[in-house]
Amino acid sequence: MTTETHETISYEGGRRPQMDGRVVFVTGGTRGIGAAISHSFAQHGAVIAAGYSRNEEQARKFLSELEGRDVKATLHQGNIASGDDCRRTISEVIEQHGRLDVLVNNAGITIDKTVLKMDDDDWRKVIDVNLSGAFFMSQAALPHMIERGSGRIINISSIIGEIGNIGQANYAASKSGLFGLTKTLAREAAYQLTKEGKLTDYGVGVTVNTVAPGFVATEMLEHIPDKVLDKIKGEIPLGRLARPDEVARVVHFLAAEQSSYITGAVWGVNGGQDM
Repeated sequence: MTTETHETISYEGGRRPQMDGRVVFVTGGTRGIGAAISHSFAQHGAVIAAGYSRNEEQARKFLSELEGRDVKATLHQGNIASGDDCRRTISEVIEQHGRLDVLVNNAGITIDKTVLKMDDDDWRKVIDVNLSGAFFMSQAALPHMIERGSGRIINISSIIGEIGNIGQANYAASKSGLFGLTKTLAREAAYQLTKEGKLTDYGVGVTVNTVAPGFVATEMLEHIPDKVLDKIKGEIPLGRLARPDEVARVVHFLAAEQSSYITGAVWGVNGGQDM
């Protein structure tokens, strides 16, 4: 990131888009909310590095879509629960693109069972992907961002981390854990910038924030019966599910250079379900 500011999102009038040339790494970035986030940044001129785990066919299709729009993009396969894979993919992105401006820790899984039926592996797998993965990725990206004096880390949590949910103790714990991780990373990033003499009044800085969506209309909800979805909508003041692009909009806002005074914050996108 530089200290330039850009107010447009297209090349009209000869002006560059807001994220022109910025490199954005989105984990779980080829489907659902992650794909919407990737597309949002691409529309604003960013270079997209999309992480994925197993579905190579879906990942290649996603890459073709971006390349068809003349978007510079790369794919990075790995197991988000593996610290080694996280460090490798961060290194890949920096080596291939020369920089990393924004890291979006979006990858996540669910294994839903009540506490009394949940076994050790059910608990560990969700914690390892949803929480430990965000830690490993952030730990690998921070030195590069601190050295450059600029960067954004945005964690994707969930309303379930705030209010809990029957059958999702592992998921709720992992998403709630992101709140504490975000605040600690935000403090440590500011501390390290100060220590390096790179925290200035007008710099872009390194910020860490969390977006906590409510129920979003993605494939993760396709298995939920209509009656259950109707009940969920009935508990949301705005009476509907979120669209993935509505979550992406908040992520994009937090990544902007002009958002340099926002750090350690949790942004709810839940239609008023938790307020």
